Amino acid sequence: MSLAAPPHDPHAPRFRVRPPANWMNDPNGPFRWRGRHHLFYQHNPEAPVHTNVHWGHASSADLAHWEHHPIALTPTPGGPDEAGCWSGCMVDDGGVPTAVYTGVDRHHTGLGTICLARAADPDDPALTEWTPLPAPVVTGPPADLDVVMFRDPFVFRYEGRRWALVGAGHADGTPSVLLYDCDDVTDWRFAGVLLDGHDPAARAAFSDRATGWECPQLYATRGGEWVLAVALWDGHPWTTGYLTGRLDAGLRFTARTGGLLDHGRDFYAPAVLQEPDRALLWGWSWEAREQDEAGWAGVLTAPRVVDVHPDGALRVSPAPELHRLRAAEPFVTAPGRTALPAAYDLTVGVRERGTVSLLRSASGAELTVSLDPGEGTVTLDRDGWPRDRAGAPVVVRVPPGEELTLRVLVDGSLYELFVGDRATITERVYERGDDVRELGVPSGASVTGWALVPPTRG
Repeated sequence: MSLAAPPHDPHAPRFRVRPPANWMNDPNGPFRWRGRHHLFYQHNPEAPVHTNVHWGHASSADLAHWEHHPIALTPTPGGPDEAGCWSGCMVDDGGVPTAVYTGVDRHHTGLGTICLARAADPDDPALTEWTPLPAPVVTGPPADLDVVMFRDPFVFRYEGRRWALVGAGHADGTPSVLLYDCDDVTDWRFAGVLLDGHDPAARAAFSDRATGWECPQLYATRGGEWVLAVALWDGHPWTTGYLTGRLDAGLRFTARTGGLLDHGRDFYAPAVLQEPDRALLWGWSWEAREQDEAGWAGVLTAPRVVDVHPDGALRVSPAPELHRLRAAEPFVTAPGRTALPAAYDLTVGVRERGTVSLLRSASGAELTVSLDPGEGTVTLDRDGWPRDRAGAPVVVRVPPGEELTLRVLVDGSLYELFVGDRATITERVYERGDDVRELGVPSGASVTGWALVPPTRG
């Protein structure tokens, strides 16, 4: 089944992963199996609200064309996941795809268990049927750590052995990432605290607002460093961050530097797939509007290739496979003003300070991105389309240079901005009936833009 959105809702993305209706939140378990990428996600199949959470499932042969599959994980009445199959990851356990996820019961109060479910038929290319194990492999956090938040397992390999991270928050308000030895995925042993909020690099990058770190993800870079990504929880989903560093003997993470994983207000819950030659990352973009009448809520971002720069800053760019979504010919190749399609892939480069306009209201307000290569700043100003914080501009700082490049991916209400390969801004913008999609590019800038079209196979 295609992932195309209902044609009657202009806010619904058509080219990103989302179920046809009802609730979606965190991406889970990105996984490559027999030539296809599989991507799971938190999903309530009955209503556009966060409850009754299952694992939805889609897959793709090319990261551009996605297809739905039947729901993968369903809460088990009376089981450890009776109140929801929450976030986790996917592993290949001896040739059997195995989901490692958070189970919550009716009385969880923030503390989940770590559960497993196995593909019933590993030879099924769609991985349609899943069989949960009856008992969790971890029933809760270590008793002596006073943990009040415990969820979101992530399994990785280090020097030929399998380990896992679990997001945590402590009673004194300290966030942390816990480490487990799980070389045998059915036998988990607590191995200590990988990192917590007292770490100086973490405090400098994230401040001390978060009381829990959710959805911890760890990937190795081509240069041998490691990147730890976390979702920052302050009693509610807040934002996301990353730390660059190294894994020391004894598996302790020594952070070098860090920052925001995404600078927008509508990005959360990163999920990483470590491939042999790269790491891919997805995030959840939540709704910034009333969603009950729409009948759907939530979408996953475009896949992003992530690495680090020599200075330790995040390196991030859209997956190159997204070029398959571009129309055969660009709709714009020169500065000036031109109409914009509902979904597009746009690149603008400037050598002098300039402002790009993306949307105009009947009152004359404009949604703009101002670029200043000399100062190394990019400012998204959406004052005519308030979000939270009164629509305050989002300012991103990058190293100054001769040229500043901006790539904009827009799909319905989902806006993803890539500032060179150094920063991203994910926001939701809901057009009104009298808004005009119009691109304005200053003279002297370079620009190329393609409409997005339904992908073809091959």
